[in-house]
Amino acid sequence: MRKYFGTDGVRGVANVELTCDLAFKLGRAGGYVLGNKYASNKNERIKVIVGKDTRISGDMLEASLTAGLMSAGCDVILAGVIPTPGVAFLTRAEDADLGVVISASHNPAEYNGIKFFNHEGFKLDDDIEKEIEYFIDNPEEIDIEPSGVNVGRKNFLHSAQREYIDFIKEKAGHDLSGLKVVLDCANGASYKIAGPVFEELGAEVIITNAEPDGININEKCGSTHPEGLKKAVVEHGADMGMAYDGDADRLIAVDENGDIVDGDKIMILSAIDLKEKGKLKDDTLVVTVMSNMGLTVAAKNNKINLSTTSVGDRYVLERMREKDYSLGGEQSGHLIFLEHNTTGDGVLSSVVLASIAVEKKEKLSKLASKMEVFPQVLVNTRVDNDKKNSYNDYPEVVEAIEAIEKELLGEGRVLIRPSGTEPLVRVMIEGKEIGQIEKMANELAELISSKLV
Repeated sequence: MRKYFGTDGVRGVANVELTCDLAFKLGRAGGYVLGNKYASNKNERIKVIVGKDTRISGDMLEASLTAGLMSAGCDVILAGVIPTPGVAFLTRAEDADLGVVISASHNPAEYNGIKFFNHEGFKLDDDIEKEIEYFIDNPEEIDIEPSGVNVGRKNFLHSAQREYIDFIKEKAGHDLSGLKVVLDCANGASYKIAGPVFEELGAEVIITNAEPDGININEKCGSTHPEGLKKAVVEHGADMGMAYDGDADRLIAVDENGDIVDGDKIMILSAIDLKEKGKLKDDTLVVTVMSNMGLTVAAKNNKINLSTTSVGDRYVLERMREKDYSLGGEQSGHLIFLEHNTTGDGVLSSVVLASIAVEKKEKLSKLASKMEVFPQVLVNTRVDNDKKNSYNDYPEVVEAIEAIEKELLGEGRVLIRPSGTEPLVRVMIEGKEIGQIEKMANELAELISSKLV
């Protein structure tokens, strides 16, 4: 169990949980562990790329983190406001030893986070994060005290945004002339990236939520709040809309009718396209257990294999790297095109999706109809925190789950997920009839609650 790192870096309310002191210690410990033990050894001095999103606390945490890194002898290159996948790209492109992102992704403005990439642009293994945590708690064991010319320096990469824009255009770009698209930048890190990418590829672009003020990031906008985008697409008569989150590592799309095209649909469309081009390794798409059953049916219809992991893009990426698969992702909109980048990339994914529509000369609604979404019902039920993982120990619960799956006749499923942070068990049931699965989910949640309190 990790003390500071969660599933996606160190996160918390800025200046309360994620303090400047912790940011400094994280920079120093991370610079020591990664720079001195796991660096690429290509550079005479340890070289670190640091990027951030638009949160008001970003400057404060950047200063503390940078001081910690430099105290460990690291030379820091500040990339400024740039999407998380942009830092992963720049870490490779600039031949850096590690990259660091200051962002809390889709969370509200008062939160922030810090996460690391290794010199290949991949997120850290659990064991390395645990090692960094050890040195956060035991700073006296960091056996380097650089001084004089060995203290780290700070520089600025003024070309960071331009380099990343050109990278996306080169990797995923297609002539988008004639396409009209609305982009919702969530007042986040994509606000100077997404517009230029689409415009330079020839599309007509309407940009929304691209005026960050430090506190409006993700506020009623972006991939977690696409209502405004749906309305804007219809009002402007656009062909499609793209919504990113605060650090632009995920994408939720909207078709010309204002209907949501989520991560599952984007994944299956991308998988079909890659397969047709002979680029889908082993005809396999990597998904999580939360992907809709409709994706399973669509994959079967298109002779695409599914490899399923636990929830979390880090687990998707682990499976992809293990088997050298080319595409994977989550329903929430994290899509990893491993041929292009080493992490979820919202802007790149949106260009891929737009290019598919243009190449096939089809409306997004028609393309998205290749997957029928099965209704899902999710019910959270409160339980004793120390019992939330033991629901399978109760025969009544196991029998109830088996009875539901039998009644669904292979056209639905039950998924039970204990919360990682709260005293909750999440009951998700998927099927074709919403009324039926609502009743099943509520009754099962009630039964689990009665046994685990």
